[in-house]
Amino acid sequence: MRDIFPSVVAVAVAGPDDWLGELLPVEQACLGERAVETRRRDFAAGRSCARRAMTDLGLPAAAVPAAADRSPVWPAGVVGTITHTTGYCAAATALTTDVRSVGMDAEQHQEINPGVRRIVLLPEEEALCAGLPGGTSWPVVMFSAKETVYKVWYPVVGTWLGFRDAQLDIDPDAGTFTARIAPARLDQATVEDPPATIAGRFVVADGLVRTSAVLLLR
Repeated sequence: MRDIFPSVVAVAVAGPDDWLGELLPVEQACLGERAVETRRRDFAAGRSCARRAMTDLGLPAAAVPAAADRSPVWPAGVVGTITHTTGYCAAATALTTDVRSVGMDAEQHQEINPGVRRIVLLPEEEALCAGLPGGTSWPVVMFSAKETVYKVWYPVVGTWLGFRDAQLDIDPDAGTFTARIAPARLDQATVEDPPATIAGRFVVADGLVRTSAVLLLR
């Protein structure tokens, strides 16, 4: 993930030991005793990466518990994001003095089933995918990008953002995307200056689609 974030963002990618990492008591309490092994491994890797990313910013390796909706609860002064997919996990953090919000996502580079595709893509995005270069599953790139957009939006605005509430434009040569948020969602926002557009980057390599976006302070 380091290759698709600006220098103000610290990134840590899970190594073999992170999947077996120890959880701090407040983190273990969020996970619960009945969590299946795959859930525990993902959770442990994410928290290990999160603490390492925080230390890369010169901060203490603080606990990162989970809210009721499972989103990470970052220490004061920190914004961050965690992603995991089969065999891959990463975390990214930044200081609130530099960044308003940060998001990222990783997905397996494979076709998504038609039902999910209908949920995720707007008609305009289907038309865009049809005109993009072959060899890439553009629907899964859009799926990942929209997951990233949600991770940027939610900590700032605090409201749900559905797949069809953001319309994507993709530049395949530059490896960038821009999401335009639906006017209705902007009108419903109760915070000052909700982001009308969220720009990000993507990479398709080694069987993964990776996406990132950063909302910098103005």
